[in-house]
Amino acid sequence: MSIVASTSRHPGIGVPRTLAIADAWSELAGVEPFTGRTGLPLARTVKLVIDPLVLRPTLNPHLAPALLSHEAAAGLRAAISAAGQDLAAAASWFLLLKRERRRAGITEGNPQELYFQRAYELARLHGRPGVDADGVAAHTLAGIHDGSRLAFADLRAHLSDPRVAREVRRAVERAWDATKCPVPAVPRDRVIRFLDVCAQQHGAADEFRTLVNSEAGSASAVPLMYEGRARRLGLTDLDLPEPPEPGVSASKSALPPPFDRSILERLFASYAAIAYSGADVKDLLAAEIQRSAGGWQLAEESSRVLLLAASLATCLLAPEDDAEAAWEARTDAGERLLARWRREPFVHRALRLAKPATETAHVREAVIRRLWARLHGRELRAEPVVGDEAWRLIDGAMRSVILDRRSRVKAAIALNILEATA
Repeated sequence: MSIVASTSRHPGIGVPRTLAIADAWSELAGVEPFTGRTGLPLARTVKLVIDPLVLRPTLNPHLAPALLSHEAAAGLRAAISAAGQDLAAAASWFLLLKRERRRAGITEGNPQELYFQRAYELARLHGRPGVDADGVAAHTLAGIHDGSRLAFADLRAHLSDPRVAREVRRAVERAWDATKCPVPAVPRDRVIRFLDVCAQQHGAADEFRTLVNSEAGSASAVPLMYEGRARRLGLTDLDLPEPPEPGVSASKSALPPPFDRSILERLFASYAAIAYSGADVKDLLAAEIQRSAGGWQLAEESSRVLLLAASLATCLLAPEDDAEAAWEARTDAGERLLARWRREPFVHRALRLAKPATETAHVREAVIRRLWARLHGRELRAEPVVGDEAWRLIDGAMRSVILDRRSRVKAAIALNILEATA
């Protein structure tokens, strides 16, 4: 029996999106490389192929909710069914790309992450692999694994050398010792004026430039070295930030807060920004060591100013009893961020609870961490921040946190419905 049809005895609750996808997938043929042992599409299949390339929920928002209407569920199933031939062809291309990968002796990267979307593109362009498929696959792999790409394995191997690790550790100590110097006070009133105009763009560039020229960002970084200050912003789990270790491993699923990352983890988190930069490994490490010793552990004054502004703008997202976050000023930027957060339905529900829900806690810290990561990546790509971009970057970090937490809530709702209908 169709999974979607089996929910018809509960007409009031709709159809869980995960069940609708599973039901449609079960009717496809030739998609085994995209399928897990349970017969369901792999998580990466949904993330990299079904959602962005087949369903496209940004263009079809009725297909995005965790709980679909029966009409939307039927539309979702029809969209996946219509893409069945392309998906089967993509599965064949994926197997061919993996075979060429083995033949070329390539070991870097996860094949699913690297090739799923490219296989679907090949399927749309060429259909199923033909007589020239080997050449097409080899050409595709050459483009993906360009010889100019800095392999992360090379960076990790370099830092794993005990001699290199000792040199890096000494360089970190020298850099951190050299940065202990007095700086001017933070021009708080000017930061407030900037946050009152940055969303409208009128005068934002001039105000931002003034803050950068006055080294306001560097000044605001000094208190981060006081006990508990950086931890309150979510930048470290320690009472006081400590110099980073060289590092021997890194994992996306287990990255610590920004200030607790090793040099290797810092570069790993923004690896896409440096993979094709052509940077020498030694120069890359030297720059990152100096960056770790700078204000806010970033190199550009514009990055530091933006984090100063964001720390003030997001104070309204912190708990009311957080004395450190209780700045007296309520800026236009802060009010906009707070309004965006409170518009979320799952936030509405959480605010009615006696205890804050997990997905609505520590929002300020999450936004600051997300913004730090994006600024770090921009520095690695040599893209300094300008005043006209400031609000877009702050608001973008807020939006990213909301989307991330909204998806977690959707997944939890879908699981609860699945258990209720089982």
